[in-house]
Order: sequence, then C-alpha cells, then structure tokens
Amino acid sequence: LLMGFLLQVGHEPLPPTVGRNVLGRKVLYLPGFFTYARHIVEVDGKRGLFRGLTPRLISSTLSTITRGSVKKAFPLEDMEHVSNKDDVKTSLRKVVRETSHEMMMQCVSRVVSHPLHVISMRCMVQFVGREVKYSGVFSAIGRIFKEEGILGFFVGLVPHILGDVIFLWCCNLVAHFINTYAVDDNFSQASVIRSYTKFVMGIAVSMLTYPFLLVGDLMAVNNCGLRAGLPPYAPAFTSWIHCWRYLSAQGQLFRGSSLLFRRAPIAAASFPID
Repeated sequence: LLMGFLLQVGHEPLPPTVGRNVLGRKVLYLPGFFTYARHIVEVDGKRGLFRGLTPRLISSTLSTITRGSVKKAFPLEDMEHVSNKDDVKTSLRKVVRETSHEMMMQCVSRVVSHPLHVISMRCMVQFVGREVKYSGVFSAIGRIFKEEGILGFFVGLVPHILGDVIFLWCCNLVAHFINTYAVDDNFSQASVIRSYTKFVMGIAVSMLTYPFLLVGDLMAVNNCGLRAGLPPYAPAFTSWIHCWRYLSAQGQLFRGSSLLFRRAPIAAASFPID
C-alpha cells in the first residue's frame, strides 16, 4: 500500500541498478518491491509499511456498507443468469441496465468513502518529508476541515469516479460482445471461457484506466502542505486536468503501475549503459 503510493508520487530514494533485458541489452532498473520494502523498514521500522492503513480500512468498510445499502434501497429485479450464446445476443439491454445499476452503487460508495481515502493518502505521503501533520483520523479530519473546508475531503474525487465509470462500461460491454461474437458455442469449453471473460477484461481495462487512479491520488496530496505535494516533487496543480496534462507531457501517466521490473528513464542515467 505505502510503496505503491510513494512510487505514484515519484519518490525514488534509491539509485537505479544496471541489468539486462530479454534481448541481453544493458538497461537501468529502478528498485523493485522487496528492495523498496527493505528501505522503508530501515527508515521507519516495520510499522512504516502500514502507514495510512487505518483510514484505508475505514474507507473500504464505508464503501462496502454503502454499496450494500444502495443495493438494498434500489434493488435490480429480474436478474436471470445468461447461460448460452442465444441469450447473450439478446441481452445487451440487460447488460446496460446491470452496468447502470452497478455504476450508481460505485459512484455513491466512492463519494462516501473518498474523505477517508484522502486522509490515508496524506498519512502515507508524510514518509517523504518525515512530517507528522496527519497523525490520526480524527485530527486529520479537523485539520482538513480547518484548512480547506468541506471541499478538501473531495480533492481527486472526479478522476476517481471517471475511472470507475469508464472501467465498468468498458469491462462489461467488451466482455458482452466477446462472449456474443467471439466465443463459438460449438467449442466444448465455451461456457468456461465466458465465465472468465469479464475477469480477464477487468485486468486489461484496469491498466487503461490507471491514469485516472494516479491523477486522483496525486490530487489528494497536492498543495496540502506536505513536501511530496509541493515542488520539486510536483507543481501546485490548479485542477486534475492540469495534473493529467503535466504527467502526460512527462510521459508519467503510468507511474507506479508496476512494482517489479521498473525501467528507469534514460535521462536518469549518470553513466553510459551501452
């Protein structure tokens, strides 16, 4: 949890090392998961790996409770199981209805849980500057309200919601069309393949929507008085679109998306690697 977010904000306290790619060519690799974890333990102790865990758990709990409450308040009736290709071909309206319902639950739960998500991000990012500005959930709530008002609890919410919505629609619709037109009923394992299509598409689409997650998380800590949210780590962004454009110009829209085999930018080299 902590390592992923520190990579998102671009915190690279350890130098890259020289390695070889699959073609045998020398390349620079940034420290991976285990190396980074050892560094955090050396600096902060084992407890440092769990910075921001309490507000994150509360956020996840609120999200789960909210989704259950919305589902109970607005039940979706007639949810028959689609069992064969002929049913799938005539079920686009059903897929749209199910996705709309799922989108409503996700958006409401995101709004409710986002304030605790913001607190979690800020607790974690204090590792960079060794700050103690956000030391607990209740004190963090009071500080954010005092310094930023109600809107301070919802910074970064828009890109998160956009990412959620795009993920749901792309995943569900693409999986529907693959199951309808690409999977042949004559194939003996057709039903098994269809059962895994949505899962596989979820992995693929999550990579495409990762920039929304990154921008939302960066906005949660940007210009909040913490070192990692101020220059030289990042400009004081005026909006999430400003943040997106900045990352895009830097080629960093997928920064932190991988914890293993992280290639360093060539510009980071202080010595020749060829």
